[in-house]
Amino acid sequence: MPFYNDLRPEADFATRDFIRVFPNMTKPAKIRTIDGLLRLREALDKAIPSRRTEENLLAASWNIKEFGHTTQRLPESYYYIAEIVARFDLVAIQEVKSTLKDISILMRILGSDWSYLVNDITDGTSGNRERSCYLYNNKRVNLSGLVGELVLWPAVSDGAVISQLARTPYMTGFRAGWKSFVLINLHLSPDKTGNKAAARKAEVELLVKALNEKSDELWGENLILTGDFNFFREVDQQSVDLLNAAGFVEVNSLVGKLTNAALTEVYDRFFIRKNKFFRLALTADGKESGGVFNPFDHVFRLADAAVYLPEMLGVYGGAADLANDATAMKKYFDSYWQQNQLSDHLPIWFEMIIDSSSPFLAENRTKIEAEP
Repeated sequence: MPFYNDLRPEADFATRDFIRVFPNMTKPAKIRTIDGLLRLREALDKAIPSRRTEENLLAASWNIKEFGHTTQRLPESYYYIAEIVARFDLVAIQEVKSTLKDISILMRILGSDWSYLVNDITDGTSGNRERSCYLYNNKRVNLSGLVGELVLWPAVSDGAVISQLARTPYMTGFRAGWKSFVLINLHLSPDKTGNKAAARKAEVELLVKALNEKSDELWGENLILTGDFNFFREVDQQSVDLLNAAGFVEVNSLVGKLTNAALTEVYDRFFIRKNKFFRLALTADGKESGGVFNPFDHVFRLADAAVYLPEMLGVYGGAADLANDATAMKKYFDSYWQQNQLSDHLPIWFEMIIDSSSPFLAENRTKIEAEP
């Protein structure tokens, strides 16, 4: 669980030198943050499965808006992000900017059980000076040894309409229990207009081609594509079909689930190509265990907008009179401000089974029995 030192009463600091991340948090801000965390924790308890030692692993993906760039996040926002991240064992993060300031703050709250890996930023207009990140709980998952960026080479990209993916995919191998797998963290070209859908299709074509070429070098058969695919339901089905044809199947409990904060599109996905021993946990109705978690049902709720008016006025640069126009204030809060606190995307997750002892032994028994 995260460290909550900033949320202690001042009397605690008179007896022990607790290290604070935000030493200037006010009393009202502390109380507001604690109330938000209590609501968030209750919701996470209901939505996310419990950890089961040596049996399951909880993996998530989250595009955290301009992480390391925006200066609008309040201290409480980092606590809410940490609370969500800490419910999982391994989290792929997209849209980490050139500075690692926000990652550093998050790691201080998460504590020493957590580590992170980041790749280099992708320069250029299409790269948007972004990088990818993996956050992982050292007590639950370990690195397998493979780390790299997927940079295309001429034999793959010759004749294609693009030479590289807009943002370099970040591949990292992990091991938990019996399972070894490779996560490939993606952030495909955004936007629905113009030829962006064609650009995403070209990215997917090259990605699949490169992974097929590299499959023998990836130290395992279990490949997990995740991240912000920027797929629009109306124009990107061909890209989904390409992934399916290459053996990458979407976690079925996530199919069609809206993942942006505005609840209009299915941008964020998990596609898995696996061997016969790689299994996802199943729910009572037989679906693969996974889902989308909406933090805005519990923190930075629209009903709370007026509470944050002083903070909004401190950063607002528009022409509306937020202080006297409740409609304009709520619109700004709902469309921009709350998303600048957390993200314009929602975290997605799935649960894998990491103990294959029983199927392994059962298959061996059958093979032994069939021996002459």
